[in-house]
Amino acid sequence: MGKRVTGSAGTGARQAGEGAAVDAAAEASAEMEGLAAEIARHDALYHRHDAPEISDAAYDALRLRLAELEAEFPGLVRPDSPSANVGAPPAEGFGKVRHAVPMLSLANAFTDEDVQEFVDRIVRFLNLDAADLALTAEPKIDGLSISLRYERGVLVTAATRGDGAEGENVTANVRTIRDIPARLIGDDVPGLIDVRGEIFISHDDFAALNAAQAASGEKTFANPRNAAAGSLRQLDPSITAARPLRFFAYAWGEASALAAETQFGMIEAYRRWGLPTNPDTRLCRSVEDLLAFYRNLGERRASLGYDIDGVVYKVDRLADQLRLGFVSRSPRWAIAHKFPAEQATTILEAIEIQVGRTGSLTPVAKLKPVTVGGVVVSNATLHNEDEIARKDIRVGDTVVVQRAGDVIPQVVRVIDDKRPPGAMPFVFPRQCPVCGSPAERGGDGATAEEDPGHAGDVVRRCTGGLVCPAQAKERLKHFVSRNAFDIEGLGDERIELFYAEGRIMRPGDIFTLAARDARSSKRLADQKGFGKRSAEKLFDAIEARRTISLQRFLYALGIRHVGETTSRDLAATYRTWPAVRAAIEGAVAARPGPDWQRFMALPGVGEKTAEAAIGKIAEQGSKLVTGGLFAEPLETRLEAAGVPAKAAKSIADVFRGNASDAVDAATRAGRQRPGEAFLELVTAPGVGEVSAAALIEFFSREENARAVAELEAQLTIEAFEPVQTVASAVTGKTVVFTGTLEKLSRNEAKAQAERLGAKVASSVSKKTDYVIAGADAGSKLDKAKELGVEVLTEDAWLAMIG
Repeated sequence: MGKRVTGSAGTGARQAGEGAAVDAAAEASAEMEGLAAEIARHDALYHRHDAPEISDAAYDALRLRLAELEAEFPGLVRPDSPSANVGAPPAEGFGKVRHAVPMLSLANAFTDEDVQEFVDRIVRFLNLDAADLALTAEPKIDGLSISLRYERGVLVTAATRGDGAEGENVTANVRTIRDIPARLIGDDVPGLIDVRGEIFISHDDFAALNAAQAASGEKTFANPRNAAAGSLRQLDPSITAARPLRFFAYAWGEASALAAETQFGMIEAYRRWGLPTNPDTRLCRSVEDLLAFYRNLGERRASLGYDIDGVVYKVDRLADQLRLGFVSRSPRWAIAHKFPAEQATTILEAIEIQVGRTGSLTPVAKLKPVTVGGVVVSNATLHNEDEIARKDIRVGDTVVVQRAGDVIPQVVRVIDDKRPPGAMPFVFPRQCPVCGSPAERGGDGATAEEDPGHAGDVVRRCTGGLVCPAQAKERLKHFVSRNAFDIEGLGDERIELFYAEGRIMRPGDIFTLAARDARSSKRLADQKGFGKRSAEKLFDAIEARRTISLQRFLYALGIRHVGETTSRDLAATYRTWPAVRAAIEGAVAARPGPDWQRFMALPGVGEKTAEAAIGKIAEQGSKLVTGGLFAEPLETRLEAAGVPAKAAKSIADVFRGNASDAVDAATRAGRQRPGEAFLELVTAPGVGEVSAAALIEFFSREENARAVAELEAQLTIEAFEPVQTVASAVTGKTVVFTGTLEKLSRNEAKAQAERLGAKVASSVSKKTDYVIAGADAGSKLDKAKELGVEVLTEDAWLAMIG
C-alpha cells in the first residue's frame, strides 16, 4: 500500500519541512489532473476532428510538463495519465480496422540533455557500450499516420491510426494517392507486411489547394496537416483523388518476414519495393551525430517544402528494438526530438470557474484574442487556485501564453511591469458557482485519518455530488463520449437540453428515453430542432449501444482515477463484469480501517516496519502506558519495546507523546488489517492503491450503486477479449520480479514477460503464479514463501520462457 502523509505529525522545522513537501505534492497532483484533462481534449481535436487549436510544439509543452511532474512525483502518476494513451477513436462514416500491432505514439525530447538521457537509458537497458549503438535519424513529418497492409505484395487495406488499436478503413481513398503503390516490386517482398508512414501535403500544393478552395467559394484549410487529414477522410474517393496528397514510409507493424536486420536496411528495402521514403534519413553513431543532424535540419526546415516539427531517432538494430520493447504508449527504442514551442503576449480580461464531473473547480483565463502560430486563442487554463497564487495572476495582467494543449493555451508568466494600477489578487470561490454547495479541499488541515482518500488534494471540489447540476451534466457527457458509450447524436448540447427538460438526469435514463417518449404528451419528434426522423435516429443510436465492451463500460462510469488504461487493465484481469463487481465488493468489505492507514502513513517509516510496530505496541500495551509522572518519554519506551528508533520517533510525534492514545490506536489497527480481497485488487496489474481507493469509494456510495444497477438492467456487458500475444508457457500467468537480475535489466525482464502474455504485478498476493527472485531479494520473496507462491531463479525463468 502507498504512503499517505498526515497533517498532524512533527513540530518546528521538521513540521515545516513536511508541510512544504505536502504542499508540493498536493500542488503537483492538482496540476497533473488539469494537464490530463487538457491533453485528452486536444487529442480528440487533433486525431478525431482534424481541427487542432494549438501547434504540435505547444501540445508537446503540456506533455513535457506532465512528464516532469510524473518523474518528480512517481507516486502521484494518474492511472489514466495521457502518458499511457494514444490518439482518439475513429470517425463515423468509415468501417473500422483493428491493428494487428498497435500504432503507438512517440515519447518526446526537447533538449540536448533529453537526447543524451534517451541514449543512456538504451545503453543501460541493453547493457551495451555506447560505441556499439547505432541510431537512425529522420525528419518528423507533420501529417496523418497511415497503415498500409500488403499481402503478397498487393495493397489490400489502408487504415488511419485512430486510437492506436483501431482506425478508420480508408482503403478506397488511399488507392487514389499516386505516391502509394498498389503493388510492391522485388524478390524479397514478404507475403504480409503492414507498412506505416505519413500522408502529407507540400507547401506549394497547399497554397495551390487553398487558392482553388477560395476561388470556388469553399472553406480554406488552416494548415497542411489539416488539409491532408481532411482530404483523406472524404466519403467520396474522387475528392481525395483530386487532392495533392504525398506519402513517406518509415515503419511497419505486422510482417511475415523482414528484408533486413536494421531500421536503415528496412528503409532501403522500402525504396527497392517502390515505396517513397524520406531522403533525409541518416544513420548516426553517437549523440553528437544525432544533435548535428537535428541542428542542420532545423536550419533547412523552411526550405524542405513540407512541414516537420522535429526529428525522430530510432535504434538501428531490429534485435535491439525487440529487446527494448514498449511502454504503454510508445516504444522504448525511439524518440521524437521536437522543435521549440511558440509564445505570444496578451491581456487577461477575466477569470471564470468551471465545474467538472468530479466536482473540481477549474479556473479558466479569458484572454484578449491573440494569434499564436497561426491560431487565434482567447482562453487559457489556470489549473487550480494554487497555480494562480504561485504565478500571482490577476485580472488585467499582461501575460505570456503558450499554446500548450487542450482547447486553449496555458499562461506561462505575468509581465509584472505592465500590471495596471489597482489590480487585485484573485479570490478563489469557497462555494460552487453552479449549485452553491461548499467547495472544499481535502488537504485543508485534514489528516490521512480524517480524510484518507483526499488528504493533500489541492483541487477545490464542489461537495454537492450529483445534486450539483454541473457535475451531473458533465458525468452524462463523459458517459456518452467517444471513448465511452459513443452515442451518435447525443452530444454536449443535447445533454444540456435533455437535462434541463428532465428527460435524462442519470445514465440509466438514456436507455429508457425511447419508451418514456412513446408514452409522453411532449414527444421528442414534435420539439423544436428535431422531427420524426431525427428522433428515430437518436433512439436507434442509443439502441445500438445496449451492448458494450467491459473496458468501455468501466471507463464510462467516470470514476475518478479510473481512466481508459486502468479500465482496460481491470477488464484484462477480471475478464467479465460480474468478476469485476465481485472483486470490488470484496475489496469494499476487506479495506483497511483508519487506524491501520494512520500507521501506514507514518512519515519516514516503511510499511513493514509500521506493521511490526503495531504488533509490538499492542503486545506490550500495559507496560508502555504505566510509569506515572516520572515515566520515560514515549519515544524511549517504544524503543525499549523493540520499535526501531525512527519509527519510535515518528509514532511519538504523531500521538504527541500520549502512550494511551498510541496503544489504543495500535490495538484497533491490529483488527483493521486489509483483507485478502483488498490486497488482490490493489495488486492487480495496472490498478494500484489510488485507483483501488477510488473504485471502493465509488461503489460504497448508495447513489452510485443504484445508478450501476439501473444500467445492468438495461445493458449487455461483453466479456473482455485479450489482444493476441506470443503464446508461451507463461501466457496468462501473473509474475513478480524482485531483487537484482544479472542477465536482464529489470525493465527488459518485465517487457519480455509482457510480450509473452504474462501479467507483471508489483506486489505478491495469492493470485501470483511466479516470483522471479534475483540477488538481494527482500520482502516480496518473504511474502512469496509465506503464501506458498512458486519462486524461480533468473536462470529457471529464462529456461521456462525459452
